[in-house]
Parts: sequence; C-alpha cells; structure tokens
Amino acid sequence: MDFIEIGAKIGVYFIPFLFALCFHEYAHGWVARLRGDRTAEQMGRLTMNPIAHMDMVGTLILPLASILLATPIFFGWAKPVPVNTRNLKNPRVDMFWIALAGPLSNVLLAFVGAILIAVVHVYFGTSVYAEGMGKILQTFILTNLFLAVFNILPLHPLDGGKVLARFLPAQLNYKLEQNEHITSMILMALVLTGALRVLSIPVFWGYNQLLEVVSRGFGI
Repeated sequence: MDFIEIGAKIGVYFIPFLFALCFHEYAHGWVARLRGDRTAEQMGRLTMNPIAHMDMVGTLILPLASILLATPIFFGWAKPVPVNTRNLKNPRVDMFWIALAGPLSNVLLAFVGAILIAVVHVYFGTSVYAEGMGKILQTFILTNLFLAVFNILPLHPLDGGKVLARFLPAQLNYKLEQNEHITSMILMALVLTGALRVLSIPVFWGYNQLLEVVSRGFGI
C-alpha cells in the first residue's frame, strides 16, 4: 500500500469516523448542559476538537492500524464525556436523554449525509468528483449508522445500557453497572471475532431507508 492509497483510505474512512465520534460526544455534553450539568463544558469537552475527545488506542491506534493493515475490522471509540449526576434535577430521566443523545446525533448525521448524496446526484452528477464524493458520503452514512446501532445495544458501558437503566429497578441497574467490566470484555471479544458483523443487517437496512426517503424528497 503506497502513501497515496493510505492517504485516500484515511480520507474516506478515518476522517468521517473521527467527525462522527466527536459529534457523538459533543451531543452528550450538549444535552447534559441542557439538563443542568456543565461538567463537560467546564472540562473543555463541549467541543468538536478531536484532541479533546481522543483516546490514544480507541481513536488513533486501532482505527489507523486497521486501515494500514487492511484488516476486516474497523472499530474505535472516544473518551466518554463526563457527567456529574448530582447536578441533574432528575438523574434517572436526564441520564436517559443524555445517553440517547449520542446515538441520535449519529442518526442525524447519517440523514444529513443522505441529503448530501442526493444533492451530489442531482446537481453534480456529471462532475468528475461525483463518484469520489458519493463514496465518502456513503462511508460517512454507514459509519454513523454503525455507531448509532452499536452504542444503543442495551449493555453497560454503552449508551444503550444507560438508556435501558430508566426502565429497570435501581438495584438491578446498579448491579449491571458494577459488572460493566465483564460486558466490556464481552463486547471486545465480539468485536475481535467479527461477531458484530450481524449489526450490518440493521445498518444497511437503515442506509437503504434513508436513501429511499431522501430520494423521494428530491424526486429522484
């Protein structure tokens, strides 16, 4: 793999992935501020600056290694945005919305990406850059949908675990949180074994649905 190919892959895969991660964490912090907790803002995490959200392994080493080594697994994470539940008026309900904000932000970005694909098709379809832009946008949509679907899985420490917590007895949720290191290892094993490829089913279904809705809106 030469430098041009590496640069192209970083532009197509890593940059959209990095933007999606930052927007995801920003959404958590933004909703937390709306619900009364300014911890993320005070710690400089209410920003789209990737350095503020960067986890050396999850944001850089693992994703870039998968690109350079052309592995079938492209995965990563950012540092979780800190939330002080003591600043929330109703922690149980507020944490539900704070957690849900991350996956919903990625769905929003996927929808924006679908609109941009339609715009490229309608207004720039004959451009020599149309194919390249389409590929980048397709990757952007799929990346965001994968992050949304993965993070909404009802397991701690994922956002889905905190979303589910609103509907569970407090004592049961406490036990689940205390044992999240076990579910973390299970999730990592699923990633490394490729078992999470099953998530491609809802991801591609969502991708097709988004494109269909946007296409109808543009009369394509």
